[in-house]
Amino acid sequence: MNNGESSYRRYLEGDDNAFEDVVRLYLDSLVFFIERYVHDIHAAEDIAMEAFAYLIIHPKRYNFKTSLKTYLFMIGRSRAINYVKRRNKIQFTSLTGIESEDFSSLEEAVIADEARRSLSRAIEELPDDMKAAVHLVYFEGQSYEEASRVLKKTKKQIANLLSRAKVLLKEKLGERGKLI
Repeated sequence: MNNGESSYRRYLEGDDNAFEDVVRLYLDSLVFFIERYVHDIHAAEDIAMEAFAYLIIHPKRYNFKTSLKTYLFMIGRSRAINYVKRRNKIQFTSLTGIESEDFSSLEEAVIADEARRSLSRAIEELPDDMKAAVHLVYFEGQSYEEASRVLKKTKKQIANLLSRAKVLLKEKLGERGKLI
């Protein structure tokens, strides 16, 4: 059991401060994931907070059979899709806003930044299901099983989406296709 699940278990046992640990652990990645659906950071933050509120309001619905992160992402995805349906379109955010590592030279920084932009543009051109699968597995570090639960697909479908995404990204990026 990871830290998030143990903190949530402590919260259920009466330690109100333990829920802060859960929020601190998952808030940023959940907001980033939701923002890729709603393309609005403020709406993504609101939806993420709704997901955490759901954990508080319905404590017995989480059964500890999946990871807490996967469960939160499932709630977040569902609420993000509902939000987008109300707005009637899906947009994904680009990855160019991600902070870069410290580089020893300006040239390395420029090359790395261009590589991230190229990858981001290539990911933006993927079909929505592929974008979501790539994000969950490669940016959030979720397993195929966890991603399948979030996206309501089988593990095989996730594997197929990722396989096709890699092929498409390699075609789009040419030699830089080795990034994935």
